[in-house]
Amino acid sequence: MGIIKVTSDDIKVQSEAIASLRDYFTMRASERGTAFTYDIHTYGCQLNESDSEKLIGMFQQMGLTENDPASGKEPDIVLLNTCAVRENAEDRLFGNLGEFKKVKKVNKDLTIVVCGCMMKVEENVARIKKSFPYVDLVFDPQQLHRFPELLKDSLNIKKQVINVGTEDYIADDSLVPIARQRKFRALVPIMYGCNNFCTYCIVPYARGRERSRDFDSIIEELKTLADQGYKEIMLLGQNVNSYAGDDGKHTFPELLRAAAEMKEFSRIRFMSSHPKDLSDEVIDIMASYKNMETHLHLPVQSGSDRLLKIMNRPYNIEQYMRTVDLFRSRIPDGAISTDIIVGFPGETEEDFQGTLDVVKAARFDSAFTFQYSPRPGTKAAAMTDDFIPHDVVTERFGRLLELQNNLTFESNKARIGKVEEILIEGESSTAPDILTGRTRSNHLVNFTIPESLKIPGMTANDYEGRLCTVKIDNARPYSIDGVMESLL
Repeated sequence: MGIIKVTSDDIKVQSEAIASLRDYFTMRASERGTAFTYDIHTYGCQLNESDSEKLIGMFQQMGLTENDPASGKEPDIVLLNTCAVRENAEDRLFGNLGEFKKVKKVNKDLTIVVCGCMMKVEENVARIKKSFPYVDLVFDPQQLHRFPELLKDSLNIKKQVINVGTEDYIADDSLVPIARQRKFRALVPIMYGCNNFCTYCIVPYARGRERSRDFDSIIEELKTLADQGYKEIMLLGQNVNSYAGDDGKHTFPELLRAAAEMKEFSRIRFMSSHPKDLSDEVIDIMASYKNMETHLHLPVQSGSDRLLKIMNRPYNIEQYMRTVDLFRSRIPDGAISTDIIVGFPGETEEDFQGTLDVVKAARFDSAFTFQYSPRPGTKAAAMTDDFIPHDVVTERFGRLLELQNNLTFESNKARIGKVEEILIEGESSTAPDILTGRTRSNHLVNFTIPESLKIPGMTANDYEGRLCTVKIDNARPYSIDGVMESLL
């Protein structure tokens, strides 16, 4: 296994494949009288969302349009971009593939593509070969830039194409088409892969080793996004704190500060941070710039030092809480979220009580909580003798949820009476004429606009990407409500 830098010559091959596919789809569309369409299903994290934006960009360059479900027609290409982190994502994938079998019986020309992290797990690829032979193309995340070439091969040979490699590619994202899916927020990967090898996690095997993008290339991308009017950027990586530039001479704080200096951005976010690598300097930068989001996602996973060692998480709870306390002191109005696993192999009641103690001490504003599920290929999956009975895991999980839900509600209630700056994300799903957005601390807000502030002719979604101030007047378990005071 090695790291290979994708060159402009490599991208030229893909551009030629795109041009050939565009001619093909144009000819086929002319023959049948309707345009060719695609549909993408994305599972998992923001990096998967970013990958899908690139795939959509490639589809669009091929001359395809997104399928409209309201048309009653099925898409010509279905692409499933998968996640291997949780077992339920795999269940959803294989369930959906079973449904597409029925569609393919009706539409023989349907092309089914499966990509993403799940395709780096040998068992999943073998299952597709055996049980889903009607899947046309399979490739892994590192082959994403080669999608046009692979799709062309699949259409030409009319049989299943599987391309799962061992190389870790690092591409210049500026060479790959990107169709950003939000008007106001741009996802900006700064690095790929992970070197941590937590014993429960499949990511280093699925996404490969850490590869940082070129510093200057990221800065140029950010400048372009600023010129295009994007108000929020999210810097992405499995562990952004490990960012080092493709030459190893840069740091994440250096990149974060450079982004914060771009005043065109109203919000700068990043995901995710590993507690062992988060520096005091990052927290200082978050506290020093008004366009930095005051929200820190800091996965703890367990409150037991014993389990953290078995998980290969090289920090202890004392060190973790030092970071939490520093953040709370430097950014008192900020928010901290976390990830927690319940039922890791060998977890005792004492270990679990340690997790509850950390949740109480840190007073997390929100948390992503998971019941442990073994990931094939990881060290923890082999700890079968230490698996915790399902009923025990479920009972512990219920206690954790009750505690964290109360803390989240208290965090929301603490916002009542405050005037918060909100980046508007569009119309809320709660009711017509209600807008939704997030505070700098990442609290979800649903709010109304007084008649005196409404702009004639604008719908709720027309406000997307604008900044406003909202006075918070009500708290709910998972969101807060308010009334707009000014449109900025």
